[in-house]
Amino acid sequence: MSQTANTPLVRDQAKVMNRFDLISRMVKKLHRDEAVIGGIGYSNFDLWAAGRRPQNFYMLGSMGLAAPIALGVAIAQPERKTIALEGDGSILMQVGALATIAARKQKNLIVVILDNGAYQITGGQVAATGLGADIVAMARGAGIGQSMWAADESHFDELIDRALAEDGPWLIGCRIDTSKPVDTTERDPAQIRDRFMRGLGVKK
Repeated sequence: MSQTANTPLVRDQAKVMNRFDLISRMVKKLHRDEAVIGGIGYSNFDLWAAGRRPQNFYMLGSMGLAAPIALGVAIAQPERKTIALEGDGSILMQVGALATIAARKQKNLIVVILDNGAYQITGGQVAATGLGADIVAMARGAGIGQSMWAADESHFDELIDRALAEDGPWLIGCRIDTSKPVDTTERDPAQIRDRFMRGLGVKK
């Protein structure tokens, strides 16, 4: 299904896709040491499984902070594309960050929302997105003009390519299924922080 700036998709029109497949597609496109902040939960786990890059930061236990941390990294290193990989339940915890991102107009920031309408890691409780809340519409309302749903896998590829090549901020919404993660992130906060700092060149 096509999507234009004048007739954007709504959540229910987007295809339900596989989380690990989408993350793997995204990681394969990263060739310029882009930073990726993985939010807590299964998106984090599948980011770990898709490719253990030193420029990846794996959140452990801090729900909703992937987008704010990614914004901070993007501000600190404006020449580096920075991606926040976040679940729908987590972004709902920090929905005000969308307005901050819009106001800041950080050109090198990309936010990817993986939306299955549930708090899957804690038992599958229904999230507000499963009851009709549309994160992309909320982002557009907050002022992030380049906010849209990925209609399907090929459209996701196209949107990631554009976001990596063009100025942002961008927000890409992806409806996903409830598949279990492929692997589980190594739970060593000090090592994760150290590896990430080295990957960004701020620690030798």
